[in-house]
Amino acid sequence: MRVSEIMTRDVHLASPNDTITEVARQMAENDIGFMPVGDDDRLIGMITDRDIVVRGVADGMDPQARVADIMTTDVKYCFDDDEVDDVARNMGDIQVRRLPVVNHDKQLVGIVSLADAAREQPQMAGTGLKGVTEPGGSHNQSNRSG
Repeated sequence: MRVSEIMTRDVHLASPNDTITEVARQMAENDIGFMPVGDDDRLIGMITDRDIVVRGVADGMDPQARVADIMTTDVKYCFDDDEVDDVARNMGDIQVRRLPVVNHDKQLVGIVSLADAAREQPQMAGTGLKGVTEPGGSHNQSNRSG
């Protein structure tokens, strides 16, 4: 099964110039905890509700601080025609629960999560989740770019 068959297509995109307050409101209104950050139709980062709390609020940043100040700049993504089992396994390896999905022109076309994979292929989601629950990982809150 391909990622395009299970991904969420309704993607909310943050701008690096948005304030963390604006993004937090969008997340609350849309019941989401993750937003890709784009600049001129190009993915340049990712921001999570946890980033806002740990890198913003906990560090004493002003609510008008910009997304660019706290976003993760090491963008991990997958392609819309990748196989779900390969992506779920990779998500476990890199310890992330969600990934932006791009087409081969590198345009954002969706978001895929381990929850999406679990609905379609429960055994693969377990494989991915096992890796995500390990301590550390490339998107550890103390590691903005790696």
